[in-house]
Amino acid sequence: MFDKILIVTRRTRLEELVDRFNSRAQAKFWIERAGGDFGDYVREDDVYRGALERLRRSLDFGLKAQSVDRALVPNLIFTEKDLIVPIGQDGLVANTAKYAGDQPLVGVNPDPARYDGILLPFTPDTARPAVAAAIEGRARIRAVTLAEASLNDGQRLLAFNDLFIGARTHVSVRYRIRWNGAAEPQSSSGVIVSTGAGSTGWLSSVFNMAAGVAAFTGGAAGTPPKLGWDDSRLAFAVREPFASRHSRAGIVAGLIAPKAELVIESLMPSGGVIFSDGMEEDAVEFTAGLVARVRASDRKARLVA
Repeated sequence: MFDKILIVTRRTRLEELVDRFNSRAQAKFWIERAGGDFGDYVREDDVYRGALERLRRSLDFGLKAQSVDRALVPNLIFTEKDLIVPIGQDGLVANTAKYAGDQPLVGVNPDPARYDGILLPFTPDTARPAVAAAIEGRARIRAVTLAEASLNDGQRLLAFNDLFIGARTHVSVRYRIRWNGAAEPQSSSGVIVSTGAGSTGWLSSVFNMAAGVAAFTGGAAGTPPKLGWDDSRLAFAVREPFASRHSRAGIVAGLIAPKAELVIESLMPSGGVIFSDGMEEDAVEFTAGLVARVRASDRKARLVA
């Protein structure tokens, strides 16, 4: 089924520090001057490098093997012959899955003492049987619903956890929203649309805020939606909607049913963006004249369980 194992890696915090300060010594001076523990950066880097080396040695199946940094994933062309093995934090799986097409992903946790690993069921020492099962076509696959934003200029963006529709900076964003037969102009801090996999992440912070406000005012907090990873519904919430002469706050949260759409028309002359899974560098422009249709994608991410 496959002729290449593609290991997706991520840069460690130490590597990023050395890039910023040009040398390890300079990075050490800066961190310790601020009272930080530079040794923690070193230990994290050592563990990651060791885990990556053990993983590479364990995946000798006679297939081609290639390592690629996370930064290159958005521009990488995946083929049906690629078996993808991300090794890093949970976000690495999320940010790889939306570009990987129908290819299975074997998520590897390089440091279980540091990372929760919800999307990383394997370690460098247990990944080989999972990869072998995938190669032989007998792996158990967990399908994960993706969110999709399609723009009227042909752009399309997928999300494993969530989509953010708003502004590049922390300013109010203006748009017109249509959902469930209703429509209104809005001014807010942006709209979050979440999949089942992402519903316990960024979206949950909105409901936490709502619960806190309800407790302060003596109102009922309600119950946040519970969605499975394969649920074909999406949940959305409007952040800090502002009611005024030119904006409303009637559509603030809801569930987008399968095949249904949340439609948002940008009213921003500049600065509007849509990005997914916290990756602002992959944002698409969302300015006046552009309309986004958000729904559950027909495509699913496929994680080896």
